[in-house]
Amino acid sequence: MRAIVHNRYGPPDVLKLVEVELLTPTENQVLIKVHAAAANPLDWHFMRGSPFLVRLQSGLSKPKDPRLGADVAGVVEAVGGDVTGFKPGDAVFGEIGKGAFAEYVCARESALAPKPESLSFEQAASTPVVGFTALQGLRDTGRIQSGETVLINGASGGVGSFAVQLAKSYGTEVTGVCSSRNVELVRSLGADHFIDYTQADFTQDGGRYDLIYDAVGNRSVSDLKRALRPHGRCVIAGFATMPRLIEHMVLGRLRSSREGKTIGLMGTAQPNRDDLLIIKDLLEEGHVAPVIDREYSLGETADAIQYLEAGHARGKVVITVAPST
Repeated sequence: MRAIVHNRYGPPDVLKLVEVELLTPTENQVLIKVHAAAANPLDWHFMRGSPFLVRLQSGLSKPKDPRLGADVAGVVEAVGGDVTGFKPGDAVFGEIGKGAFAEYVCARESALAPKPESLSFEQAASTPVVGFTALQGLRDTGRIQSGETVLINGASGGVGSFAVQLAKSYGTEVTGVCSSRNVELVRSLGADHFIDYTQADFTQDGGRYDLIYDAVGNRSVSDLKRALRPHGRCVIAGFATMPRLIEHMVLGRLRSSREGKTIGLMGTAQPNRDDLLIIKDLLEEGHVAPVIDREYSLGETADAIQYLEAGHARGKVVITVAPST
């Protein structure tokens, strides 16, 4: 089978499409014929080994696991002896950790759910990572409530576009922060208000919010506190630079004010089957819809990662591996 691998850290040209041995599922695994995968920021962080903290997990001098790609959608090819929920021919999707940039991949049964019938493989593959990140950030860390005012910073990106729709499904009033070229996209996702960050600063314009979901992580703790109402919460789900990440980690909680404002990192989203089924229901019921910016072939994965890394993708960047059916 063909797969994308990287045997050293570096820019996108370290990614190579090579022939590798076809995988065999273990007792609790499913072998998937991949139809589509999606690129995520973690892919290029692992590719570059940057920031250095990534290497504590992936290998100090070179990658311990040369594979990339967490989001996957495809068709079950074979199952291990302990698998009871899927059979060959089933269409599935999920977040599998690594290895989706390939023609076949093995995944734990618990990491998968039936693909929503109304979605293409490309659409389904675009949802797990951003779905987990938005759902757990808004629901668990942010404690979102109906009737609140919510601001989404980075509203047109992969996570942000999902978060806008999810926040609206909770019955909140949503303001999306994006560039002028993305206002119509964010409007179509259901946002009630828009702030063009090239023309205005949401931390300086006098607006105050019950909840800020920051999918960019480019603002200081002081800036974010200024934009919160008393007892407001800010959930930081991304980071722009290492110094800013350290600031958010160290100072976020220390600088809680007497008004009870809280600012904190949500941490890495935790994939689990229960939340994947919630995401599936949200998709099937039309509460959220995938937003795909560009599609690339498996052989163009390096180009896909380069485009994503540039930071201007609207929604998701998808790798099409096999034709959809």
